[in-house]
Amino acid sequence: MRLRASKTWSQHQLALKLRLQQGEHQGMLTWERRRMLIHAGKTALAAGLCWWLATLLGMHEGYWGSISAIIVLQSNVGSTVGASRDRLIGTLIGAAVGFGFSLVGAPPWNYVLAVLLAMAVCALLGLRNSSRLAGVTITIVMLVHTNGSHWTIALDRVGQVAFGIVVALAVTTLVLPDRARRWLRDGLAQEFLLLNAFFEAILESFSGTPTTDPATAREDVLAVLRANNQLLEAARNEPAGGPGMREALGMLSQFGRSLFDALVALQFSAEGGHDDRFVTQLEPALGKLNEDIRTGFHQVASCIHTWRFHAPPAAVNLDSDITDLEARMDALRHTGIEVSQAEILRAYAVQLHLKQIARLLQAPRVEVSHALGETHR
Repeated sequence: MRLRASKTWSQHQLALKLRLQQGEHQGMLTWERRRMLIHAGKTALAAGLCWWLATLLGMHEGYWGSISAIIVLQSNVGSTVGASRDRLIGTLIGAAVGFGFSLVGAPPWNYVLAVLLAMAVCALLGLRNSSRLAGVTITIVMLVHTNGSHWTIALDRVGQVAFGIVVALAVTTLVLPDRARRWLRDGLAQEFLLLNAFFEAILESFSGTPTTDPATAREDVLAVLRANNQLLEAARNEPAGGPGMREALGMLSQFGRSLFDALVALQFSAEGGHDDRFVTQLEPALGKLNEDIRTGFHQVASCIHTWRFHAPPAAVNLDSDITDLEARMDALRHTGIEVSQAEILRAYAVQLHLKQIARLLQAPRVEVSHALGETHR
């Protein structure tokens, strides 16, 4: 099998730009460190602004607004919106439950029951991130002794949290906004390049000339998949960046996961086949399909990077490759090649997974293009 496909200059540019964005260029302050410094500055600004406004407005214990702003302000807009929603819901549930239980009995039993009920309600509603915040609010409402009734404390708590959230949302949206969907696009492009690296490592291992450990390549893909899943959740909280943006990002994430599963299946199918003779009889059809699959991974990554999916892929016809490979498999059935049944079964399993990968690589261009409302050629 042909194991190396030549890259075009545009593919080299794409890979280089993605590496630069991930901070691999020596002598540069990495993008991640810059984001951390910007995030620190925005957090300090939000906290200070909350305290200044609370003092200006004469708000009682206005430092709670600063605490809320520090907690909910995340590295991107989508994560901040999600954290703000979780904190506000948790605070509302905690304030209501804490006030209700403060009217019956005295600590510790009513306090213990209040925390149990609030966290159970959050769990039943699927509000896992809000449950701890509800417990914190109950603790403040029921156990912190200040002037005023429990009802006043509950209202103050909700008002201060809401105030801090509003300031945090304003800062994250208006001051050097960092969109999760922007990082997700770069992450998805990098994901498809790493999927290709995993694919090449599998083929090299299958041919008996490994230069990269497939297990290492697999872990690299898994790390990017996890990071992109987190970014996808954050991106869903942000206003859409254009027609079908949210749907397109979700589709691409799903295609990436499906391709990873197909590659894992290919890896298991190809194990122990580096000495197989039967698979060599599938050339040149098998090598052509492998080469075009590599090109397909790079083309999808390039489409994500440019955010243009309507242009047809150049010099790649995966449908034709699949047809040629199937014809070659059919022709070999009648040649009487004396090989073990295990070799034949392994070859059939490998070509089956290769065809699945090829078809998965064809889908993003069409389906994502439709989601974005692009005009097809």
